[in-house]
Amino acid sequence: MSSMPATHGHSEACCNVPPVVSDGYVPKGSYTQLGGKKTYVTGPADATKGLVSVFDIFGYFSQTLQGADILATSDSQQKYKLFMPDWFNGKPCDIAWYPPDTEEKQQKLGEWFAKNSPVDVAVALVDYVKVLKTANPSITSWGLIGYCWGGKVVELVTSQAATNPFSISAACHPAMVDPAGASKILVPYALLASMEEPAEAVKEFESGLKVPHYVETFGDQVHGFMAARADLSDPRVKAEYARAYQVLIDFLAKEWP
Repeated sequence: MSSMPATHGHSEACCNVPPVVSDGYVPKGSYTQLGGKKTYVTGPADATKGLVSVFDIFGYFSQTLQGADILATSDSQQKYKLFMPDWFNGKPCDIAWYPPDTEEKQQKLGEWFAKNSPVDVAVALVDYVKVLKTANPSITSWGLIGYCWGGKVVELVTSQAATNPFSISAACHPAMVDPAGASKILVPYALLASMEEPAEAVKEFESGLKVPHYVETFGDQVHGFMAARADLSDPRVKAEYARAYQVLIDFLAKEWP
């Protein structure tokens, strides 16, 4: 485990997650077209650091957009401009297919995943960032955050020395945790796991990391608790959602060169 305390941080006085809205959240950002993708953009126009967020399979959910706004604006000493592209082109996974407890749901999920590979997105993301750099010349350094399915994209992109454009990365309740991939990651990396990621795989993954890192398991939270599957009407989920975002903000403040 990293030495960074889970409930404190690099700039404890200035990094404060705003009160989390349980229902009816109004996003602070806006949508635009970038690199041929509908993209949610939030954060100040004069930011010098940019974040790319890869959402989970359910796409633009309120909980995920609220998290993006929190990341972009909660550190008073370092704001970030955050970009969340729609890799699914308006056709995310239907959350009604979860849990996949019928043959029909399983079939639909299988068909969806066959069309939406994290490997393909990892390749496309590199070119997408080139577009972002051209459109945002004031941003001189880039970070990458992924949720669930997007967590695998983070691992794949930041493992490629020849093409990786990111200086820091984080995976929130990542899917397909593969300890063999940990040693290949090239930049500071945070992994915030839920109770549903395999504990042994998370432990082995942490042991394999060779970069500055922070790993924590939120042991009473479900896979997706920082994104679409967060039930923010539950006080405990709401509290851990806020704490997890504070952990990410502290990690970025501490480890981003």
